[in-house]
Amino acid sequence: MVDADQTFVIVGGGLAGAKAAETLRSEGFTGRVILISDERDRPYERPPLSKGYLLGKEERDSVFVHEPAWYAQHDVELHLGQTVDALDRAAKTVRFGDDGTLVHYDKLLLATGAEPRRLDIPGTDLAGVHHLRRIAHAERLKGVLGALGRDNGHLVIAGAGWIGLEVAAAARQYGAEVTVVDPAPTPLHHVLGPELGALFADLHREHGVRFHFGVRLTEIVGQDGMVLAARTDDGEEHPAHDVLAAIGAAPRTALAEGAGLEIADRAHGGGIVVDERLRTADPDIYAAGDVASFPLALFDTRLRVEHWANALNGGPAAARAMLGGDVAYDRVPYFFSDQYDLGMEYSGWAPPGSYDQVVIRGDAGKREFIAFWVKEGRVLAGMNVNVWDVTDPIQQLIRSGARVNTERLADPHVPLSALA
Repeated sequence: MVDADQTFVIVGGGLAGAKAAETLRSEGFTGRVILISDERDRPYERPPLSKGYLLGKEERDSVFVHEPAWYAQHDVELHLGQTVDALDRAAKTVRFGDDGTLVHYDKLLLATGAEPRRLDIPGTDLAGVHHLRRIAHAERLKGVLGALGRDNGHLVIAGAGWIGLEVAAAARQYGAEVTVVDPAPTPLHHVLGPELGALFADLHREHGVRFHFGVRLTEIVGQDGMVLAARTDDGEEHPAHDVLAAIGAAPRTALAEGAGLEIADRAHGGGIVVDERLRTADPDIYAAGDVASFPLALFDTRLRVEHWANALNGGPAAARAMLGGDVAYDRVPYFFSDQYDLGMEYSGWAPPGSYDQVVIRGDAGKREFIAFWVKEGRVLAGMNVNVWDVTDPIQQLIRSGARVNTERLADPHVPLSALA
């Protein structure tokens, strides 16, 4: 039972944490709400960091979840620039890392997010080596891309995932020379498979990006602290003035691990293990956003999802569960990307090996189409490229589990709603 004397603590100042605090208040919780973030900026959304903000199309203030006064107006105690280094489940406290202050909780939400994976090679301490996860990273990188564009400079990107490709697109629009290195045979190989990965390779090549697949960076060469080149394990050396490490993100689970909470194995993406209510094995501790590994009955698996929609929806779901609500978090995974004149949305989950066919509806050559990943006639995932207002019927088709006629699925004249 929840009452006004209780204290709910949220560790993590990203979108999931901010939306959880908002939901606690909108659902009528009148107790203490404490939100702790190790960043000095108030909670913000991350997609603009590799999209509109990085390109200079969006102002800095546009990325924040709430106006500065919102937290005081809603009696949310916001602790910025504060780390939490210990969680005591028996005492129900978290400890600030800078001064040892203990904060009691009745319910705790871990929304600690993820952090960029680091390149474990010589040269990563050079000034021109970058990551992109926080607003400070984006601010720095925006300046770097502008300088590279003015000077015809070279950017080498390690990793052809979403962050790598979005930054590649931004860098080309600034005028920088771009080389992308990845051990897979195509971009986005582990998300889209070879069929659609090749489409993104073609898109970027048309805009002047050079790809080097099937290799890894082995060394970043520098002089006087500055980057000069990047070497790959096939013996090649690529000119570089700056290097972006975009090789994925690791869930920030140290606090949970130190408290003895269960962590998913790497095969399931790591992360804090939670149930369908986003609750850990400790009934007073929840997890949401990038750090949470939750069961998804629709795909009979456990997932950790690092996308905006999971934070946007997971934070409120966890808040309602903390309040005792009847919550079953079962959202179809969803994400979006913008690169040059291509916009896309993806719904579902279809890693390589999980499907037996890719069905195209529309004109892939013109990059106006929907791709469906299908297994035994059932749609596992769908990606709409420069085709809009179809996310709901795509997700309905996935949820239905219905066997579809693939010829009708490929026919743009057959409404998607008629197939579910």
